[in-house]
Amino acid sequence: MQIGVTVPNNWGIEDPKEVLAIGSLAEDLGFDSLWVMDHLFNTGYIRERLEDRPYYHPMSTLSYLAATTSRIMLGTSVLVLPYHNPVELAKYAATLDQISGGRVILGVGVGAMTEEFQALGIPMRQRGSLTDECIAVMKELWTSANPSYHSDRWNFDNLLFSPKPLQKPHIPLWIGGSSPGALRRAATSGDGWHPTGLSPEDYSLGRLDISQQATAAGRDASALTMSMRIEVEVHGGPSSSRAASLARVPGDDPGQIIAALEAYQNAGVDHAVLALNSGDIPSIKTLMERISQDVIPHFK
Repeated sequence: MQIGVTVPNNWGIEDPKEVLAIGSLAEDLGFDSLWVMDHLFNTGYIRERLEDRPYYHPMSTLSYLAATTSRIMLGTSVLVLPYHNPVELAKYAATLDQISGGRVILGVGVGAMTEEFQALGIPMRQRGSLTDECIAVMKELWTSANPSYHSDRWNFDNLLFSPKPLQKPHIPLWIGGSSPGALRRAATSGDGWHPTGLSPEDYSLGRLDISQQATAAGRDASALTMSMRIEVEVHGGPSSSRAASLARVPGDDPGQIIAALEAYQNAGVDHAVLALNSGDIPSIKTLMERISQDVIPHFK
């Protein structure tokens, strides 16, 4: 099992250098991947936690981390695709993939924050179809020498697009969420599945559903990466009101972290992302060192 860790770009840390320093530390400690989150406004549960303190842009954060690391994979958990222009995002992500030496993973989802959709003028009821089209547009731009796409939203042909991603055929797209639509999307157009908040039992059922749908669609289900974001309590208790509703594990006991990861591994997870939900940088670093010493070797 590969093990990744989140970077606290979404925890209101005033000095961005403290956030960015987590990247090289994670690489030095032997983590396999780094992950950032995506929201545009501090609203809802985010405002409850941050008020007007910083929530740093995920792609900008990964761009810096690409320059200060050399091995570790760089992922989003997850980008809300309807918020982003797919052509611009395809350009940014492909550039980042080239700059980083082919280390980008895009976790993507449909979003759930009503206020953000309203602020952006995007009909929330269209988020599923928008996400599907964004995936199709990006794949077309990444893989076709002469990309062409026609719909009511996007319409282009006879336009050249560069750079292409370093990874072939394209940057991996891991689908977030566990709704029926997310499972279908992972099975038919994703390169992996990346939910959060599921028990091992529910994860196993979702993985089986995806495998069956992928096979029915003529895809190789075994080629899909099965990942999971697992919430870790940095201080021995929930770090936010939202965290209380998610599957989580105490961070002060390596044995419980190992047991949780083993349960998810048995459910089919092959890449676990540990979400260290805190803005307390010293506590995050201490927990990362504990995981590096006591947990990661157990899975290598």
